[in-house]
Amino acid sequence: MPVDNNNSSVADLVGPWVDSDWESSLILRCKAAWNKPLGKLTNRELATFLYQGIATNYILPIAKNRVENKIDDDSEIYEGELKEAIDSAVRATKKSSDSN
Repeated sequence: MPVDNNNSSVADLVGPWVDSDWESSLILRCKAAWNKPLGKLTNRELATFLYQGIATNYILPIAKNRVENKIDDDSEIYEGELKEAIDSAVRATKKSSDSN
């Protein structure tokens, strides 16, 4: 199913946000980005979703495109955060497919 990055959000892909009894900066960051169109996510939000394994198949191509085109929105905590998240997601995907 093709995904429209201008209109589709993580909520559209994996379902609505479910509130938790836990509250942390990570949870608040994910919750704030959950309903944003994929194309409007910041590099930090993309990295966060990748590190958490959320909607990876949809987020990964967007993140790779940003890194390849050197799109820097000054949202990353440190330089190279998005690239590191991509590498981590690729390793996790490979590890998961190797164990199947």
